[in-house]
Amino acid sequence: MSINNIPKSIQKNCQTFLACEADFTEAEIVLFGAPYDSTTSNRPGARFGSAAIRAESFGLETYSPYQDRDLTERAICDCGDLELPFGDSAQTLAAIEQHAGQILAAGKLPFMLGGEHLLTLGTVRAAAQRHPDLCLLHFDAHTDLREAYLGVSLSHASVIRRCWEILGDKRIYQFGIRSGERYEFAWAASGHTQLQKFDFTGLEQALAECADKPVYFTLDLDVLDPGVFPGTGTPEPGGVSFLQLMQAAVQVCRQANVIACDVMELAPHYDQSGISTAAACKIVREMLLAL
Repeated sequence: MSINNIPKSIQKNCQTFLACEADFTEAEIVLFGAPYDSTTSNRPGARFGSAAIRAESFGLETYSPYQDRDLTERAICDCGDLELPFGDSAQTLAAIEQHAGQILAAGKLPFMLGGEHLLTLGTVRAAAQRHPDLCLLHFDAHTDLREAYLGVSLSHASVIRRCWEILGDKRIYQFGIRSGERYEFAWAASGHTQLQKFDFTGLEQALAECADKPVYFTLDLDVLDPGVFPGTGTPEPGGVSFLQLMQAAVQVCRQANVIACDVMELAPHYDQSGISTAAACKIVREMLLAL
């Protein structure tokens, strides 16, 4: 694909995540931001997450001592934030689906920076069109399995339910879940999803079960305990530690056939210390290096 044939929306951005400066044509992974939080049910602000992650990424080193890998050794393109129509979730999801679809069609891995968790649905739609046997690995504090929230079916509280409508039973694996309505847990337990409460127990088995399948990996940062990650719209006490999350995320990215992924729900203004944004940056770095 020549540079002239690349849609303007996915050409390289001038402000990038640390060391993610490859041209689209040579990139293996393509980062893009999705600044939207119009269905957030508690505290808005995730629309600022992707820009904060980019800006603060330069506080990191390109080298990871955890993996002995360096971002300068990878070909990663950051094409910037999408311009999304606030207040119109359907159009926003359509724009994300089109954008991710272009990246997938070019044989590259789309990596979305959120933004609220509803936006995962747009990229899952694009991935499922090209991979009918797609599986979904989901790290989160919340079930996100409501049929609707306050009568709205396109909500960050129902995103995994909408993904299930595309993927079907036994193809969604959920970890770290510690919040939701009773009927959501019962619905999952009836065979619709494989849900692990509180931590990452069973992750190895899940990876084995989808070893020969394409995988979409979605990571809602509120899976972290708010004691280490307060910068999110719906903090939920009792979460995992940073090291637990990093190790699990790296394991997924190394062992699974991840064809698309995202990191969602940083709301940086709720943590003036900057610790939450720093944690998000480091998770993104480690995932990029492990993929």
